[in-house]
Formats: sequence, structure tokens, C-alpha cells
Amino acid sequence: MSKKHPIISVTGSSGAGTTTVKTTFDQIFRREGIEAVSIEGDAFHRFDRASMKAELEKHKAAGEDTFSHFSYDANELGKLEEVFRTYGETGKGETRHYVHDEIEAERWGAEPGNFTQWKAFSDPSDLLFYEGLHGAVVNDEVNIAEFADLKIGVVPVINLEWTQKIHRDKASRGYSTEAVTDTILRRMHAYVHCICPQFVETDVNFQRVPVVDTSNPFCARWIPTADESLVVIRFKNPRGIDFPYLTSMIEGSWMTRANSIVIPGGKMDLAMQLIFTPMVHRLVSESKRA
Repeated sequence: MSKKHPIISVTGSSGAGTTTVKTTFDQIFRREGIEAVSIEGDAFHRFDRASMKAELEKHKAAGEDTFSHFSYDANELGKLEEVFRTYGETGKGETRHYVHDEIEAERWGAEPGNFTQWKAFSDPSDLLFYEGLHGAVVNDEVNIAEFADLKIGVVPVINLEWTQKIHRDKASRGYSTEAVTDTILRRMHAYVHCICPQFVETDVNFQRVPVVDTSNPFCARWIPTADESLVVIRFKNPRGIDFPYLTSMIEGSWMTRANSIVIPGGKMDLAMQLIFTPMVHRLVSESKRA
């Protein structure tokens, strides 16, 4: 970690709400006058869309049905670690964009399913913000977690994760329920071995829990709304966290353990604002003193 050039890392699947977290942090940065450079986990995929399809077919032909974007070897984790390390040391680095659709193609000037060229960060910046799948990976080859100053995990309970993916892929990509189910099964090995272990490394975890029946996500007719959910917030180190203040400011919240608080699903943005604004202030203040 570097006091001079802080890094905030948000780890979780897209269905978990990491995009919403980024929006919340963008509001904090804008309101507090903080210049942040943002990088996306998709930028560090190893393969473009066509190459990934070919790679999946190659693994399938070899009898390997567990390869997916969740897998370590489907991503340039060494490159991500290098970007974190370089930024922490110098405040500089580079990134690119993965182009998902025609709207992004018009914005970034590349065809959907492809990457843009690597480009250096704009100077100067107060901190680096990462949002993606692998922001807290620790394995035999990389230790990305050690370079992040604030690590945040965002994940729904598993049945809600599946419900959201099934609805999203059927609505936006035209997939059948069977096709999405195959993707879920293929990702499970990496979800267990590559994604879940990161939530031990994170400083604060947000887990969304539905309070309606999601026992069979494969026939669920709709995704539970925020008002039909609770969010469990767990602090790795609760020292310095003002729980009485949080429970008084967030109506309907309560503590369940010495390091955990539960809030109504619709209060997640407010909770993040209350929790992370002082943390961001502290990171930036320490970096300026350094």
C-alpha cells in the first residue's frame, strides 16, 4: 500500500451491484472535489469476444467445463497487479476499455467485443478506483490485495446472483434459460475458488439478501427489488466504526454482530455515503501529507 497514491478496489460480479457502487463513489468524488482515475475489471480480460469463444471451445473439446471470465487464467492478473503497484509508487499507470455494445463502440471508437488500446492515466489524480471481478486476488502468482488501501466486496446471496443473471442475459442478450444455466454451471468452479476467497481480503463487504422466495431462481418471474431486500454490511476491522451513528442515521438498521450491521436494501447508497466519505477523506488527506 502507498500512502501517497491510494487505491480503492471494489470486487464483485456485475449482478452484485458494483456499477451502483461506482456511481455512489463518483458522487462522493464529485461532491468532495476529489480527482479519481477509474479502471474496469473487464479491461484486464485476456481475450476479446471472438478469442474467448474460441478458447471456450478449446477447453470444452479438452473436457474442461470450468473455464470462464471468472477464472484466473482468463484474465491478465499480472498486468492488473502491475498497474496497482505502479500507481501506488508513482501515481501513474495505464488502462484500456472492453467495448460491450454499440453505445460503447461509439464512445470508445472500437468494435463491440474488442479492446481499445492501452492508454496512460490522465495527470494528476488523487486516487485510483477499480471496479471488477478480481480486485482482491491473492494466489501463488499475484497479490493484488496488498496494493489496495481500501478493499470493498459487493455480492448478493447465490440464488439472487443467479436470478439476476438469468433475467439480464435473457432480456439483453436473448439467451435461453438453458444457455444461461450452462454458463452458471461453467462458472461455479471459479466462483468458489477465484471469487469467494477475495471476500476474506476485503475491508468492508456488502451482501444483498432477498426477503422474498428465491428458492428456485431458474423459474423466478422477476428480480427482487431493493425494497424486498436487506443488505448485510461486514467490517473486517470494526475499530473506529461508529455503529451507533450509523444505526441512528439509517432508519430500520440494526447490528447483528460486533462487526456487522443490517440495513434495508433501499438504504445501500446512503450507507455507502456515510461509511466511505470519511474513509476517502482520510486516504486523500494522508496522501497529501505524504
